[in-house]
Amino acid sequence: MSDNGSSSAQGVAALFSQGRLTAIPRKAARRKQLLVHLTETLFEPDRDYDEQQVNRALRTVHDDCAALRRYLVIAGLLARTPDGSSYQRAV
Repeated sequence: MSDNGSSSAQGVAALFSQGRLTAIPRKAARRKQLLVHLTETLFEPDRDYDEQQVNRALRTVHDDCAALRRYLVIAGLLARTPDGSSYQRAV
């Protein structure tokens, strides 16, 4: 029986080439795995980020930072203040 965490990590690793995300998965479950990985590796808990900082972090892996940022907020992994001025890792 395989370890669920390691199989998930292997699955996410397959989405990258030379440290860059090759495509944002269309399937919701696969995309969620990716988003959790990005949250855990790019954003520190209990720290506020402005939109430029979030974009800069996301651009290190993929050029479409707006889509990734939106997916992270919709998935509840990044919380955004009502005025949109600040983001924080939610998990």
